Amino acid sequence: MKKDIETKMAVFPMPVLMIAAYDEDHKTTKNIRAVKAFTVSLADTKNIAVADFFGIATGNKMADKFERTDFHAVKSSHVNAPIIEEFPVVMECELAEIVETENLHAVVGKIINAQADENILDAKGKVDAAKINALIFDQFQDSYYSVGEKVGKAWHEGAPLMKPKK
Repeated sequence: MKKDIETKMAVFPMPVLMIAAYDEDHKTTKNIRAVKAFTVSLADTKNIAVADFFGIATGNKMADKFERTDFHAVKSSHVNAPIIEEFPVVMECELAEIVETENLHAVVGKIINAQADENILDAKGKVDAAKINALIFDQFQDSYYSVGEKVGKAWHEGAPLMKPKK
């Protein structure tokens, strides 16, 4: 039986993403609008403290976020945005649109290039989710979890249900 719970804007699992854009005054969305480019990095368990810090600290009030972490931002060779070297996967994006409604503010990007650390790739050169140890955010408990165990194959597990019952 289900029980009514606190109404909360929550999605689980929620990936922990680090959004980076070049700026003059540390206001990410304004910078994305101006520069029309940004990067999206996947945070991993190895870098949980910095990922959490980047989420807590606003660049609007703290100009030295990178100096406090000893992390490094390098210019992407594909878009006008920084890549945070220490996170294992990055997508380099051009701004496609910004959607704003009463309940939503969403930045939509076109992925121009993606990069991944070699140590998280499988033998075919594809990202291996078990090797990333990607962080996910639990909005219900304000907690982080790690992704890693493969439990099935997409587009395969439900295939037998495509056949009608006899």
